[in-house]
Amino acid sequence: MIYELFSLIGVAALWGGTNPLIKRNSKEIVQVKANNAFMQFVLELKYLFTNVQYLVPMALNQLGSVLYFFTLQHVDLSLSVPVANSLTFVFTAIVGCFLGEKLPTRETCLGIFLILLGTAICYYDKLVLNNSGN
Repeated sequence: MIYELFSLIGVAALWGGTNPLIKRNSKEIVQVKANNAFMQFVLELKYLFTNVQYLVPMALNQLGSVLYFFTLQHVDLSLSVPVANSLTFVFTAIVGCFLGEKLPTRETCLGIFLILLGTAICYYDKLVLNNSGN
């Protein structure tokens, strides 16, 4: 059960840790302009696929999705979905703060604490249910 928990934390870290980087490194896409919708699409794709600062975090983000896929084989959905998705928000807030985005408010910090508490409760519930044979 510890392996599964660390796998879910790894998924959340890969997803949440790369979200602010993807956002920051793709900001200039709004400067890409074309005469029609099709050329706009092509130029935006070209921008994204030639921007290494965007591609590396995106690849790591997708690696998180692959890890999540393999983790789902061993973890109940009732644990994997809330843990991975809620911890993603925590990692996004923390990494965003380190990258110079606005500092979390007191309410955001309370939310992070409640997410961590809820994650611990979910994990504890699954651990107790697995050990009691239910």
